[in-house]
Amino acid sequence: MTESLLEAIRERVLVGDGAMGTQLQSAGLEPGGCGEAWNVECPERVVAIQKEYVNAGSDCLITNTFGGCRIMLDRHARGDDVRAINEAGARIARQAFGNRLGFVLGDIGPFGGLLEPYGEVTEASVRDAFREQADALVSGGVDAIIIETQTAVEELTIGLEAARAAGAPCVIGSMAFDVTTDQTDLRTMMGISPEDAAECMRQAGAEIIALNCGSGVNVRWAAKVVARYREVCPLPTMAQPNAGMPELENLQVVYRQTAEDMAAELPELLDVGANIVGGCCGSTPAHVSLFRKLIDARLSAQE
Repeated sequence: MTESLLEAIRERVLVGDGAMGTQLQSAGLEPGGCGEAWNVECPERVVAIQKEYVNAGSDCLITNTFGGCRIMLDRHARGDDVRAINEAGARIARQAFGNRLGFVLGDIGPFGGLLEPYGEVTEASVRDAFREQADALVSGGVDAIIIETQTAVEELTIGLEAARAAGAPCVIGSMAFDVTTDQTDLRTMMGISPEDAAECMRQAGAEIIALNCGSGVNVRWAAKVVARYREVCPLPTMAQPNAGMPELENLQVVYRQTAEDMAAELPELLDVGANIVGGCCGSTPAHVSLFRKLIDARLSAQE
């Protein structure tokens, strides 16, 4: 890699990837299974998914390590495999790029519970788990670590601090917002506004501030969040909205927003200054491919 992620986004908009969980299920992962374990058990299936995103035009790949901290892996009796799973996740994403330049973002998702005093998980145990995972991702050679799908500033801060302490080349914080019932505003599940989230991420040392997932947050709503981030914080931004609202069909969760639907709204996200754009739940290589085409066409028109 001849340029860093931060250098790249100063020059151009980067295209992220799309959903991993639904792609793993399509490839045979049973409901409730440990998709992260596939990094060591059947890496060829993971790299095949990520190669599809690369072929669709992704500049950035997020590692298959969303639930890769010890607290999450212990629920699958895989806690002792933290280092192996996370290092493999980083290597697989790098392999998927082949000879093409691309950025590997090491994924740290929520630990899956509530911190004391609201829950039974101690801050110290989460701090240790996130630091262990961050160390393994850095050892695997990631270009950045993204602390994603966060709803509470306390957990987000712990994750960002762990990534910085591990020596990550770049640190990204990503919050998950929900559209309010009256369809007029957004908050995280813990009631955090985009403005407060941006300030928290800045103070905790994030170098890119992001959003992903969230109930009702499509591309159009993601653009509103990015605009609000930028009103209070000068940091670069990243957005990975869902492909619409999830629906249950034949006991399967499906997302109805097509690649064309998402791409039609993408100019709004680009107009407010998003530096990295991709998709979250329900998005596929087809969605990424149209994002790539639209961004390339926009760049050509500006030249």
